[in-house]
Amino acid sequence: MSTAAPAASPVHNVGAWTDRRAQIGGDRPAIEDAERSLDYRAFHARTLRCAGALEAAGVRRGDRVALLLGNRSAVLELVFAAARLGAIAVPINARFTAPEVRRVLEDCTPLVLVHEAALARVAAAACAGGGPPVLWECPEGYERALAEAAPREAIEPVSPEDPMLLMYTSGTTGVPKGALLPHRKTLFNSLNAQLFFELTARDPVLVVLPLFHSFGLCILSLPTLYAGGSLFLEPRFDAARTWQIAAARRIHFFGAVPTQLAQLVDALDAAVPKPDLSALRFVFGAGAAVPAAQILAFERRGLVLKQGFGQTETSILCCLEARDAVRKAGSVGRPVFHAEVRVVRLEDLDGPVEDWRDTREGETGEIVVRGPIAMLGYWNRPEATAETLRGEWLRTGDLATRDDEGFLTLVGRSRDMYISGGENVYPAEVEAVLALHPCVREVAVVGVPDARWGESGCAFVVLRDGARLEPEALRAFAAERLARFKLPRDFVAVDALPRTETGKVQKHRLRADGASPREGG
Repeated sequence: MSTAAPAASPVHNVGAWTDRRAQIGGDRPAIEDAERSLDYRAFHARTLRCAGALEAAGVRRGDRVALLLGNRSAVLELVFAAARLGAIAVPINARFTAPEVRRVLEDCTPLVLVHEAALARVAAAACAGGGPPVLWECPEGYERALAEAAPREAIEPVSPEDPMLLMYTSGTTGVPKGALLPHRKTLFNSLNAQLFFELTARDPVLVVLPLFHSFGLCILSLPTLYAGGSLFLEPRFDAARTWQIAAARRIHFFGAVPTQLAQLVDALDAAVPKPDLSALRFVFGAGAAVPAAQILAFERRGLVLKQGFGQTETSILCCLEARDAVRKAGSVGRPVFHAEVRVVRLEDLDGPVEDWRDTREGETGEIVVRGPIAMLGYWNRPEATAETLRGEWLRTGDLATRDDEGFLTLVGRSRDMYISGGENVYPAEVEAVLALHPCVREVAVVGVPDARWGESGCAFVVLRDGARLEPEALRAFAAERLARFKLPRDFVAVDALPRTETGKVQKHRLRADGASPREGG
């Protein structure tokens, strides 16, 4: 039996999805944003013109097309159009400063940059002294380019392994890396999402998360378009407005990160009159581990909060079904259908892959994955790629335990773990305990240098309204539930935790502060 890789073919090109949707359901609603409503036939027509405009600008197979855009149909038109040409779309964080945008542009060297008119100064500063030869301002310049272009009907033959997207990680370590994602990853991630979300062409889906992140683009938008559902794109997240749109548009589900979930609960409680959410099947939480308290808060309000876990390099890895959400609150669920996920013993990871052993139940290990949802590697980062991709396996850097039913519970990041007096301490475990204290709204724990123990914990605490920081009370509370070596030495009150747009705490910023805790912490 042959094991040769599939030959290049238009069939493998994700850009062909718009052709098929236009043929089998062209009059069905596809995308609505602040400017326009498109059915699948109109979306396909705009994508063909976009491909023609990119081709006229000189874009060819393997070239990069950078997108510095908010949530609008143009993002999805450009992603499918670039794929159609065999090119690579590069969504860039629209909240980046000009120096941050410049670093991305210098790294991926795109031929075209499409940017929001509101970001013209950022784009100009980022491109000063060099940059992409073609710049389109959106909407005016972009719409003009489409109007002047001839539709590009042909679909570039690609193999499943050919790159389609270059997505920069959200930078919890402070150094974003470009994850190179192939066509087959987009397909199999969409299949995983379709199974977990039970997605059909009848589903209206609200997207309040930015399309320049994997959550908004790869987990919500592309799977919905693959299934033939309809997308409602919001330019920004507003909790009260999210509930209003969910009610008015009879939304079936939407996604949010944990910080947004907390705001959604508060907004729902404050809403007068209460929105009619009878059409809402569930809310999907991801981006970071969803606290058990949030799942229970949604349940008390008659809503289902499903959660998932993944990363830019893999998209969805684990899913917690609604029927298990309360029973297994705190877990991120079980592995998705189209992937093989393991939790491997930490002491084995530096050795040969064939010697890796799975952890016992309850033992902490690192999550590794192989299968069609894995990235190709990091753009221009051979050393980082070699560290992350070990043969067929991708090391996620996420630490977890596994129970007797195969449910995974996150313990933290491998880089977050610290050693205190020779004992491994996993901050996520400590954070979960401290979060139970009635005075604590949010908490993040990092390891900091300690002359006696090597390292000790520093807990950064966001207090609830009216509460005061009382370190000894918090330490005593945690001591009833944790071994002594896990207790933080220092407690620091902060107004907010530094987070990425997907809700992940940027612990590298906290470590810099925690190295010299403030007096009274």
